[in-house]
Amino acid sequence: GYRPIWDAARSLVSCHHSEDDLEEIRGPCGVKCGECPERESCEMDCNLESKKQMASVAANDNGGGCCGGSGTNSGNEKCCSSSSMDKIQQYQKIIESKHSEKWWDQPNDMFPDELLRDDEKSVHDELSTPLKVMDTSIHNGGTWYTPNTLEELLDLFREFSSGGSSSSGGGIKMVVGNTEVGIETKFKHASYPTMVHPSKDIHTLHDMFSTEDCYHVGGCAALGDLQEFCRSEMTSDGEEANRRRHERTAKPIHDMLRWFASTQIRNVACLGGNLVTASPISDMNPMLCSLGATLVLASRPKSDGGVVRRNVKVSDFFIGYRTVEKEDMEVIERVDIPLLQDRFEYCIPFKQARRREDDISIVTSGMRIKLRPATTIDNGGRHWEIEDVAIAFGGMAPKTVMARRTMDDLIGKPFDSNSFEDARKVLQDEFQMPDDVPGGQAQYRLTLACSFLHRFYLNCVEELTKDVAADEKEGVSYPPVPLIENDEECGVGGFVGVKKPSITGLQTYPEPKVATGLEVEHLGMKDERSELPLAAVAAAAAKSSSSDKPMKQKNNSVGQPATHASGPLHCTGEAIYIDDIPAPANLLHGSLILASKCHATLASINVEPALSIPGVAGVFTSDDIEKIGGDNKMGPILLDDFTFLPVGEKVDFVGQVLGIVVAASQEIAEKGARAVAVEYTDDVEGKAIVSIEDAIDAESFWTDFRHEMKRGGNVDEILNKSEVGGKRLVIVEGSMRSGGQEHFYLEPNSTLAVPSESATNLTIYSSTQAPTKTQDFCARVTNTPAAKVVVRMKRMGGGFGGKETRSVFVATAAAVSAKLMNRPVRVTLNRDTDMAITGGRHAFLAKYKAGAIVEEDGTIKLHALDVRLYNNGGCKFDLSGPVMDRALFHVDNCYFWPNFHSVGTSCKTSQPPHTAFRGFGGPQGLLVAEHIMDHFATECNVSGDKLRRDNMYSLQDATPFGMRFGDGFTGMWNVPGMWDRLEKELDIPGRRQRAAEFNKKNKWIKRGVGFIPTKFGIAFTAKYMNQGGALVHLYTDGTVLVTHGGTEMGQGLHTKVCQVAAQAFNIPLDHVYVNDSSTDKVANTIPSAASMSTDLYGMATLDACQQILKRIQPIKDSLSPGATLKEVAKKAFFERIDLSAHGFFALDNDRCGYDWNKDCPEGFPADLPDNAWKGHPFNYFTQGVAMAEVEIDVLTGDHKTISADVLVDVGSSINPAIDIGQIEGAFIQGMGWATIEEVIYGDDDHTWIRPRARMHTTGPG
Repeated sequence: GYRPIWDAARSLVSCHHSEDDLEEIRGPCGVKCGECPERESCEMDCNLESKKQMASVAANDNGGGCCGGSGTNSGNEKCCSSSSMDKIQQYQKIIESKHSEKWWDQPNDMFPDELLRDDEKSVHDELSTPLKVMDTSIHNGGTWYTPNTLEELLDLFREFSSGGSSSSGGGIKMVVGNTEVGIETKFKHASYPTMVHPSKDIHTLHDMFSTEDCYHVGGCAALGDLQEFCRSEMTSDGEEANRRRHERTAKPIHDMLRWFASTQIRNVACLGGNLVTASPISDMNPMLCSLGATLVLASRPKSDGGVVRRNVKVSDFFIGYRTVEKEDMEVIERVDIPLLQDRFEYCIPFKQARRREDDISIVTSGMRIKLRPATTIDNGGRHWEIEDVAIAFGGMAPKTVMARRTMDDLIGKPFDSNSFEDARKVLQDEFQMPDDVPGGQAQYRLTLACSFLHRFYLNCVEELTKDVAADEKEGVSYPPVPLIENDEECGVGGFVGVKKPSITGLQTYPEPKVATGLEVEHLGMKDERSELPLAAVAAAAAKSSSSDKPMKQKNNSVGQPATHASGPLHCTGEAIYIDDIPAPANLLHGSLILASKCHATLASINVEPALSIPGVAGVFTSDDIEKIGGDNKMGPILLDDFTFLPVGEKVDFVGQVLGIVVAASQEIAEKGARAVAVEYTDDVEGKAIVSIEDAIDAESFWTDFRHEMKRGGNVDEILNKSEVGGKRLVIVEGSMRSGGQEHFYLEPNSTLAVPSESATNLTIYSSTQAPTKTQDFCARVTNTPAAKVVVRMKRMGGGFGGKETRSVFVATAAAVSAKLMNRPVRVTLNRDTDMAITGGRHAFLAKYKAGAIVEEDGTIKLHALDVRLYNNGGCKFDLSGPVMDRALFHVDNCYFWPNFHSVGTSCKTSQPPHTAFRGFGGPQGLLVAEHIMDHFATECNVSGDKLRRDNMYSLQDATPFGMRFGDGFTGMWNVPGMWDRLEKELDIPGRRQRAAEFNKKNKWIKRGVGFIPTKFGIAFTAKYMNQGGALVHLYTDGTVLVTHGGTEMGQGLHTKVCQVAAQAFNIPLDHVYVNDSSTDKVANTIPSAASMSTDLYGMATLDACQQILKRIQPIKDSLSPGATLKEVAKKAFFERIDLSAHGFFALDNDRCGYDWNKDCPEGFPADLPDNAWKGHPFNYFTQGVAMAEVEIDVLTGDHKTISADVLVDVGSSINPAIDIGQIEGAFIQGMGWATIEEVIYGDDDHTWIRPRARMHTTGPG
C-alpha cells in the first residue's frame, strides 16, 4: 500500500537469528543496537529487544530484531520504528565511519571535471559571464537571460517590461526557484517570451545580514536559507537584551517557514517571489506585515543612469488580488525587517491548513503587540496598556490585509481579556464574507481569525509573565499581569511554534499456525509426499525454518516476513513504471481532449487548430474509431461509457474524454489538446445533478440495480411500537453522510501502446489492476482480435481500486492512436487531470430508524433496524452497484439485529464515474453501523463500549444475508475475544476516564477515545470472479519463473506468490521470480481486488507447482537423497519431462456467490438462516478491533492522533511484514478519509466553483 519505501528500508536492516548475529538488531537510525553509544540508557524498543535476546541466548531463544522471525519465548515478533532526529544526529559520526572516502566522494566524482579545476578564478570567470539562451525549437520556450550585475538585471526589466522599448515587452519574468512560474506555465498555460534568472554574483539580491535594529534579506534569498539564518540568530551570543531582540524577531519567521511548503520548495523558492506573487493565502506576507517590514524596490529608468531605489511598507504593498504596488521595471532588491524590543513586544505566527505540512493555508496570520505600563490608574489599579498592535491576515480577503479597525480598537486599551473580547467582535464585523466567497468555508475562516486573536492574547500573557518575572528579580516593579484561568492555559501555543514530535511504532505478530484449510475438505489439496494439508506443510516448514535445527537449504518460506521483492528498487528509485519505460523509436505522446462543461450536448469538434501546431502528428475522435470498425462503447458492467464521446451525445461530466492529440512531445500534445475548438449546445433541461440530495430530489437512480435485504419481522410495524414484550423500546432516527476520497496513487494512470506487424498487433503496457479487461476493450475499440492484443503490467505505483476499471479509458485512447498512426503512443495523465476525471470513493448517505430493547438489568439489546443507503455513482454505472452491495453486506458490522431491513440505491449524477476504492463500500457500511451505535449510546446514556460488546454476534448467530458464525460456516469468530483482550491490555475504561478528566481541566483542547470492532468479507460477491490461474516454469538451473493473473501494485502479491512457490519446491526465495503480469501467459484473468489475490493466485501457483513436483518425483527418487532441485530438473529435462505447468484455483461453489433476486425454494431447511438460500457471499471474514486516542484543538479544528492500536486477525499470514504494512497503510488512508480529505465539486454548497459539477480538489493542496 503506502509503504514500499519503508519496506525497502527494512530490507536493509539485519534480521539474523543465530547466536553470533544477535547483536545485528538495528534501530531506526540504522546503527546496530550492540554498537549504540547509548546502549545502556537507550529505551527504544529495538535496544530493549536486543538486550532481551542477549539475556536469553543460553535458552536458544529466537526473537529477532526488526522484522525478523517469530520469537519462541514470547510467541510474538516485534518491529519498531522511530523518527527521533536527536538520536539520528548522535549516530552521524558512526555512520560516516562505516564508509570509505571514495564512497563519500561519489557526488564529486560524478561532477564535471572542468568545474572542479584548481584554477578557481578561471572557473568563476566562465560561470560569471552573462548568459543568453534562446529556444528556437518547436516548443518556442522563449529567451532566458542570466545577468551578473544588478545594473544588467534592471536594464533587462526596463527593456522588456510592458513600457519598455522591446517589441516583445510585457512578458518578462524573473525566475529564481520556479515554484510560481512553473505553476503558471504548467497549469495556467502562461507564456513568457523573456525570462531572467539572476546570478548569485548579485549579492544585494541574495545576501542576508543583521544590523543594530534590522534584518536585511535579499529579495532572491531562498526561504530555506532565511529559515537557517533565523535559526542562527535565535541562538546567537551577545549582550542579553540584544540576544532577546534577535530571538523574538527571528523565531516567528523561523517557525512560520518551518511549516511553509516542503524542504525542497524552501531550498529554491525566494522571499521576493513570495511577495510579488501576492497570494491571498501566503504564510510569510502577513508575518512581514505584522513585523512592520519594508521593501526596497530598485529600478534603472535610464541605461546611462544610476539605480533608483524607493521604500514601500509590506503592509501597503498588496493593493488587490495578485496585484502589488510595484512598477513593471522594478525588482525587490531587499526586505528590511525591524527588530522587536527586548521586552514587552511580541510577535506570534498562526496558520491552519488541512495538513500541517506541505499544504496551502486556509487562514494565516501574523500578530504583533507592544505593551507598556499604563500612565494612569483606573478603578482596578495599575494595569498594562496596549501601545501598538499589528494584525495581518491571509485567507480573509483577495489579498493580504491588515485588520485596521480591530487594531484601532485595541490601541490604547488595557491589556486584558475584556479588550480582546471586544476586539473579536470588531474583527467579526470587519471580515464578514458571503457564503459563496471563493475558497468557501466563510464561517470557518472567520472563526479561525477570531480564534487566532484569542490565542494571541493567551500567548502574550504568558510571554509578559516571563518578562515581568525576569525584571522583578532585579527589583523592578510592574503592574500585575492579567490572569488566565487554569482551563484556558491549554490555549497557549498552537502547532506552528511547537517542536515536531517524534513518532514511534511497534508491530507484533505470532508464529505461523498449523491449520487444516477448507481447501483440504472440499478440494482435496494435500501435499503429495506427506499427505498433510498444504497449510499444515507450509506452517510446519515455516516453524522449522525459524528453529535452531540445521536445514539442508536456507528457505524463506510461507509465514516468514520476507522483504518486498521490489523493495530495494523502490528505495533507490530504480523500479520501472510505465512512464519510465525507455522511449521506443518514433514514440508519440498523447494528451486527452476533455470537455470543459457538462449537462450540455456536444455540438462540434474542430481539430484543425491543433493540427496546425508544429509537432502535432494527429488528432483522433469517435469518428476515427468508427472508420476502423471499432466499438466505441465500454464499461465493466453496463456498456454506458465511451472511449471518445461522439458529437451529438450529452456531456455527462466536466472532463469527459472527447478525443486525443498525439505529438512529438508531451508539451506539444497538451498545447494541441487546448487548441481543439469544442462547441456545446445548452439544450439539456434543469441544472446538473451533483449531490446525492440532488439525485433524490430528481429521482435519478439506477433502479434496476436497487437491492433489498430483509430478516425477521416487519420493521415498520416494530419501530412504531414503544414496547416489546413489556420492555421499553428505544427508537433512534437520523441520517449519516460519508464523503468521497481520491485514490492518490503515487503513479497516475499511464499507458504505452506499441503496434507491430503493420499495426495488426498491439502490445499495451498499462498501469492497471485489470489486464484482461484492458485487453478486451483495447481489442474492441481497435477492431483487433483479442489474441493479437497483449497487455503487460510489471508494477503499479499504487492502485487502491482506482485502476480496476478507470484505467481502461487511458489504455483504449492510446491503443486507438497507436493503431491509426502505426507508431508507439504513450499517454500519462497529469496529476490534476487524473484526479479530475477518474472518479474516487463513493460518497454515501444513510437514512435510518432503529429500535433497541431496555432489559430489566439495564442492558440495551438491538432489536430492529431499517436503513436506506444511497451512494453517488457519478454519471456512469461503473461498479456502483457492487459497491452498494458490499455496503449492504457490512451495514450490520459485528452486531446482531433480529429484525433487519435495508435498501441500497445508486444515484446517477454529473460527477465523474466513481469506482472501486479500498474496502469497496465496506467501510461506508461499517461507518453507518458505528454511527447508529453511538446514537443509541447517547440516547440511552450508556457506555458505547458496553453497548457494542453486549450486541456482538455469538457463535451460531447469522448475518442478515444468511451466513452463520462458526467453524463450518465462516471459520472462527474471534472479534469478541479480540475486543476483550484489547479492552484489558489497553485499559480502555481507564483511558476514557483519563480523557474525561483531561477535558474537565482543559477548555480549548479535548481528547477522545475511539474503540470499535470490524469484520470484512473476503471474496468477490460475483461468483464467476473467484478464480485465478498461474503459469510456472522450472528451469534446469533450479530456478523458477511464475506468471499469474494478479497484478503488483505495492501490496506484495508477487512476493507472497514467490514464497508459496519457494515453499513448494523447497528452494530459497531468491530462486523464484515473477517478471510481470501478461495476458499472453495467463489469459482471462480477474482484476486484482477484493483482498482475494493472494488466495487465488497463491493456490493457483501451488497447483502448478504440485503438477511439476508430481512429474519429477520419479526422477528425484532415482537420485541420491541430497540431490538439489537443479540436478533433478536437469535430469528431468533429458528424460523429456515437462517442467512447465498451468495451475488453476476456484473457490468452492458453496463458498461464494449471492443471488439477490432468488426466492426461497420449496423445501428449504427451516433450521437454516433467512436469506441463506441466496448464497454465501464470502469465503471468510477478516476481523479486527482498533483503538485510537485523539486530541482536538477546538479553537482551530486542528487534531492529532496521540496513539492508535490495531489488532487484526488475517488467518495464517503468508508474510507478516507485508501484511503489517498493508494494515498500517489502510489505517492511515482511513484516517485521511475520515478527517481531512474532502472532495469538493461545484454544487449548491459550493456555488463559487464554476462550471457547476466541476471537481475543485484536483491537487494535494
